[in-house]
Amino acid sequence: MTTSATNKTEAIAHKDKGNTHLLAHELDKAVEEYTIAIELDPHNAIFYSNRAQAHIKLENYGLAILDCDEALKIDPSLLKAYYRKGVAQMAILKHKEALANFKYILTKLPNDRLTLENYKQCSGYLKRQAFERAIAGADHVSVIDSVDYGAIQIEKSWQGPSVDVIKKKTGGVEITGVDLSYLKYMIDLFKKGGVLPKRHVFGIIAKCHELFKQEQTMVEIMLPHTKLNSEKQNDEIILENGKKLTIVGDTHGQFYDVLNLFKKFGHVSEDHIYLFNGDFVDRGSWSCEVALYLYVLKLIFPKQVFINRGNHETSDMNKTYGFADECEFKYSKKIFEAFSESFGALPLACLINRSYLCMHGGLFSNDQVLLSDIKAINRFPKSGSSQPPREGLAMELLWTDPQTTNGRSPSKRGIGMQFGPDITERFCLNNKLRKIIRSHEVRMDGAESEHNGRLITVFSAPNYCDATGNLGAVIHITENQTYDVEKHDDEGYRKVDDENCPWTLVTETFEAVEHPDMKPMAYSKGGFGF
Repeated sequence: MTTSATNKTEAIAHKDKGNTHLLAHELDKAVEEYTIAIELDPHNAIFYSNRAQAHIKLENYGLAILDCDEALKIDPSLLKAYYRKGVAQMAILKHKEALANFKYILTKLPNDRLTLENYKQCSGYLKRQAFERAIAGADHVSVIDSVDYGAIQIEKSWQGPSVDVIKKKTGGVEITGVDLSYLKYMIDLFKKGGVLPKRHVFGIIAKCHELFKQEQTMVEIMLPHTKLNSEKQNDEIILENGKKLTIVGDTHGQFYDVLNLFKKFGHVSEDHIYLFNGDFVDRGSWSCEVALYLYVLKLIFPKQVFINRGNHETSDMNKTYGFADECEFKYSKKIFEAFSESFGALPLACLINRSYLCMHGGLFSNDQVLLSDIKAINRFPKSGSSQPPREGLAMELLWTDPQTTNGRSPSKRGIGMQFGPDITERFCLNNKLRKIIRSHEVRMDGAESEHNGRLITVFSAPNYCDATGNLGAVIHITENQTYDVEKHDDEGYRKVDDENCPWTLVTETFEAVEHPDMKPMAYSKGGFGF
């Protein structure tokens, strides 16, 4: 079927509008314009290739790969499509496939700088992966357990508080000196571009690792309620003095926005609990600062700070999106390895007030999953690997996304899958939950109620990567002051908007603040970036 000259002209006009939106980082609008161009003229490879670029910036890597494939069906010589397909494959850790695309480009353009950089990065990744597989049969050695704290000299330039780290004979460490005054000094130091002594950092990571290991794969926490029985159930943690619980979504190394978040919404305290819902590292160039800030908070307030694992708290992602290189630049490769080990101990979900399930990604490919199945996930395999599996419940908790239509479909990211409102409804009813709270995706308003109100996405990195222009948001959970215990309904979870719910959920937003002039992933040695 041929395309008329009029349609071709109109298609090019929409493509040009898409290019304008792309340059302005108006990515959804860019996708809309490229899609119209494709509908008018489906035989132009450039339209698919350009839409792939917009999808890459939206982190819809699966859709980008599909568009590149369509472009190459039309024009097998289009090098931009090979390049963009390779970039999208790198982003979802398909380095072998990406390498083949970059290799083809280099047969045509042997000196193309970006292609050479990405080719070298893919080659290095695959060699390292092969080496790690070759030694996988050896006994696993814990980086954290093997640290000799006495042999690590405190840097002569250090003028801050003293911290003692002592390895216990029974395992784990004792750490003293990490208190609120240390936290204040650390924040001021980070704002001046300083770093902590390596001995301190190892000790902070080791103690947090110990705390994370003691927590369940699905942490169960309960705010006290003046009108409800808050007796402990099974592994539940009763937040005895808690009055408010704030859920924070992705922060992605945006340290100055994290500081602003606490300034705006209140600091951690005995009565103000915080749950950080994953992806606190990568992308932003202050991932070390954010990670250490959260870890020090966890040491000072072990029952007031909770941290879920995100898909970016994994070494493979860290080696692609900047945290590994940042760690090595500011501290050492060993400290990155210690962080990686601690990430493997992070819980994968949190059940709040027996009513709200909070995880980084989303729900499952199987309708029969129960909360008990999440609790039963083993975070500590015999191999000692801290990498989550590429399939199964743990992967889905970290990676899946909601979609507007019922049912399930392949992921636009290229990893995991997407689930519809019917999936969320069934899961909530099967598990007697009121809502699912997750993160993992930018929302321009910071948060969004989805799936007929059963699911909320919260994202807390405003103006993500200094390019997206989105707000950040948090969710506060507090006691509902109008709750009437006489009208209590054990089946209340079946109503999305239960007027007599014991709890109140409030979303608040915040804007990005100024930060030192440093681009995202500033320390990354690889060619892949936002």
